[in-house]
Amino acid sequence: MWRVPLSVFSHRARLLRAAVACAVLLGLAGYLAAQLVTGGVGPPRCVVRANGVQVRLSPEQTVNAATIEAVAASRGLPERAVTIALATALQESGLRNIRHGDRDSQGLFQQRPSQGWGSVRQIRDPVYAAGKFYDDLVRMPGYSRLPLTVAAQRVQRSGFPQAYAKHETEAVVLTGALTGRSGAALSCPGPPDDGKAGDPLRVRTALKREFGAEAEARPALAGHGGGEQAAPSPHTVLVPVPRAAAPGRARQRGWEIAHWAVAHSDELRIERVSYGEREWNARNSGAGWHPAKGISRAEVRIDTMR
Repeated sequence: MWRVPLSVFSHRARLLRAAVACAVLLGLAGYLAAQLVTGGVGPPRCVVRANGVQVRLSPEQTVNAATIEAVAASRGLPERAVTIALATALQESGLRNIRHGDRDSQGLFQQRPSQGWGSVRQIRDPVYAAGKFYDDLVRMPGYSRLPLTVAAQRVQRSGFPQAYAKHETEAVVLTGALTGRSGAALSCPGPPDDGKAGDPLRVRTALKREFGAEAEARPALAGHGGGEQAAPSPHTVLVPVPRAAAPGRARQRGWEIAHWAVAHSDELRIERVSYGEREWNARNSGAGWHPAKGISRAEVRIDTMR
């Protein structure tokens, strides 16, 4: 009787296992590709929606973008300055505070200590780095009327000046949200619910450092508040929104502060931000801003994790 050698069965079994493994890998690859396209996989993202355009950033990128805008606000710079700075940082570092780059380049704008931008430690500070970028930008007569690529290049002196152009649309959308012109436009995942409390003093210190004395926040007083909101606690920070002569400017300032707080929610362990009868909550961040009654337009309320 003729018998098939055992080695043949063994070889066929190996081929079958390899085929099954390949099928599984291909299926997994297809699933992951589909999820990446739809945004359903990977780390949580912050989302900006304005004027029919959506921009998705990591919490780290969003914090840095908010800081760049806040430094401009502290100097009274126009929106165009923010757009130029954001597009530059998107190109130079992907809005990440990186520790490496071409030669001795560092940080958000890939500034070089050897070129007089400051020490490595200074350049790695987003507030300092943004300030140095604006220092050079405002020395340029008529910078706000220049093409973005020209303005950015005159500050950065890059080898690829046209590369800034591809980030202009994204930078314009981010500028609209971060300056508060587009209200309720930014939502982030927020901090994890892991039992770690936030520190209101850290929030107040960060606000003052990035926006300047104009954004002086105060701790909430017992019994302050009203409407359907819970009374403020020691974990609450209130940021007054000054009245403005220009129509709508006070509202824009309120949303500027509110979006800054959401952008910094993970870093500063902020659980809830309320302004203008709208509220963002880290426990339901996927829903974005939702209507809420009894919320003042005269101040932004920031509640840290308890």
